[in-house]
Amino acid sequence: MDKDFIKINTTPWENVEIARHKDRPNGKYYIDNIFKDFIEFHGDRTFGDDKSIIGGIASFNDINVTVIAITKGSNTIENIERNFGMPNPEGYRKALRLMKQAEKFKRPIICFVDTPGAFPGIGAEERGQGQAIANNLFELSRLKTPIISIITGEGGSGGALALAVADRIFMLEHSVYSILTPEGFASILWKDASRAKEAATVMKITAKDLKGFNIIDDVIKEPRGGAHKNPAKLAEVMKKSILDSLTELREKDLDTLISERYDKFRAMGNFY
Repeated sequence: MDKDFIKINTTPWENVEIARHKDRPNGKYYIDNIFKDFIEFHGDRTFGDDKSIIGGIASFNDINVTVIAITKGSNTIENIERNFGMPNPEGYRKALRLMKQAEKFKRPIICFVDTPGAFPGIGAEERGQGQAIANNLFELSRLKTPIISIITGEGGSGGALALAVADRIFMLEHSVYSILTPEGFASILWKDASRAKEAATVMKITAKDLKGFNIIDDVIKEPRGGAHKNPAKLAEVMKKSILDSLTELREKDLDTLISERYDKFRAMGNFY
């Protein structure tokens, strides 16, 4: 076994801290280091361009694909520019525009998700945040092209799910995926945000937990200590996971693909 990928035991809260680490590679890093010839597209053709979501077309192993990433910045200035990875409705509408384009031109879709949640500001609500997310969920459920989604850091609530209704869902080993942040959960349930560590355990938000519940398809191992310890090596591991899944999914006829996607999420609904 590669010594850089030897598993270390972490608590759920430690996973949250690693997922939020300031040096953790973001969506832009994965796009630059996994794909070739990326061309970014901008805007939702309705309001504006949300920089918390990057999307466009690229080449992956000589396959034309559409790549979409909810991304945080790599420094304070970029974090502000990208709204700390919290998309507005125009971001989700941009993503949907690119997804529909991918369907038209028969390009598989690969999504990278890292968000504490959709932006809860007044302006976002006025511009239809809930509807934008709901439209993505509806359209992704029946989109006639393979979809792969990878939770790379935080996968927060509907803001993450809007890019995660996919044929294959992966989580990085130290990422988290939940209905809201542990701080928000503790504030609502116990009226005490200081109990966030306890909430992280109760919520079952780790990759190991969610794989056990069949919410995700597989866990992608991270370098010892987290993705930020060796991003280049992790990118190579992610490439293999994407290629293996893409090869399998592209062999399915579209009716089978959509039917299996539907059954997958119906089974999750029955679980809850």
